[in-house]
Amino acid sequence: MKNVTERTRNPFGLRPPFDRTRPDERTAVFGYGDANADFHLIGNYPGVHGGRESGVPFTETEAGERVQSIVREVGFAAGSWSEPTVENLFCSYRHMCCLPPGETPDESTYDDLERYFDAELRAINAHILLPVGERATDHVLRSYTTQRDRLELDMATLHGQEIRGRGFMVVPIRDPTVWEDTEADAIVSRLEAILGRDYRQTKGVATRVG
Repeated sequence: MKNVTERTRNPFGLRPPFDRTRPDERTAVFGYGDANADFHLIGNYPGVHGGRESGVPFTETEAGERVQSIVREVGFAAGSWSEPTVENLFCSYRHMCCLPPGETPDESTYDDLERYFDAELRAINAHILLPVGERATDHVLRSYTTQRDRLELDMATLHGQEIRGRGFMVVPIRDPTVWEDTEADAIVSRLEAILGRDYRQTKGVATRVG
């Protein structure tokens, strides 16, 4: 059994390459959870999925808390909603840096943060990647599978599907703000099914952080 680190917040001490926030605001929302996890939940950026106040991904916003409710139901999280106790799940964002209110990331800032996201993902070395929303799903499918060119990026269709990757299995999650009545249940059922079998993937050697 791997033992990467017992640190819950920003376990590898990442430092963002830029800071566009005011001195009294949070610079970034770093990865959070069980660094030895088999499941890695991947969101977009703090302005969408939350954490600007708590520093914890998938908190504070409607979208973030809807996702958190799913992982709670499966048994990955418990306790406080702003700083949950997490087991077998690591949570992070494709774009960790906070931006001034009303601003959204552009392609150059996603590119600036790519090496940080990739290094952390490979250091966690989870078996199941759970990208939330179109942008995170597109990136994960392009970077960690050979399937992107064969798949239409239709999140309603991809939601809850199992897609084999290069040493990972990817289960996309549609943006929770547009979930229909059965879509939350579909993810819960999929995760429970995965947990009920041997889900381990053939892994390569993780890259070093730093």
